Amino acid sequence: DGNTYAIVTIGKQTWMAENLRFAGNIPIGSQTSDVTPYCYYPNNNSNNVSTYGYLYNWPATMNCSSSSNGNPSGVQGICPIGWHIPSDVEWTELINYISAQTEYQCNGSSTYIAKSLASVSGWRSYNTICAVGNTPARNNSTGFNALPAGYYNGNYNDFGEFAGFWSSTELDSDRPYDRNINADIATVGRGNGYKKNGRSVRCVRD
Repeated sequence: DGNTYAIVTIGKQTWMAENLRFAGNIPIGSQTSDVTPYCYYPNNNSNNVSTYGYLYNWPATMNCSSSSNGNPSGVQGICPIGWHIPSDVEWTELINYISAQTEYQCNGSSTYIAKSLASVSGWRSYNTICAVGNTPARNNSTGFNALPAGYYNGNYNDFGEFAGFWSSTELDSDRPYDRNINADIATVGRGNGYKKNGRSVRCVRD
């Protein structure tokens, strides 16, 4: 697709340090679907793609692949050759590794690690201790560079407030697991957004 991406090795995993910004033949959506692949402009602005990548529904993310919770997932999905969509287990490996490293903790808490993953810019300001939006210049000690692209659920929400990333693993027929970071929270969330909604995508190396 002509794009190049920064990468970062954290523990035994190598991740893209930028959100995926490949569209190919995937249509730009103006509605949600849990069947038809769509991608979306963050905050409904095409100028945001170069920094924040696209938002993708789960059908687009998986590129017709089935759910996997392997490590590695074995699901290339929308990722380039040599890379794949991380499973819930792979996301857990990342979070557990970061939690165990004191240099990535805020105030000595193994759960207060969101700042270490979040980018240093783009986040709304908050005064909550150890929140991503509190002194964001201290963010991103891991180099993961999570960007607050928001999400799409028929409306464009939380640009500058929320970074959400799909996994390849279903919770049930409607919802896969995801990981999310919020500007006003110090922890990394494990969620389960609906397949029809738009989230960011990060690829991990095979």
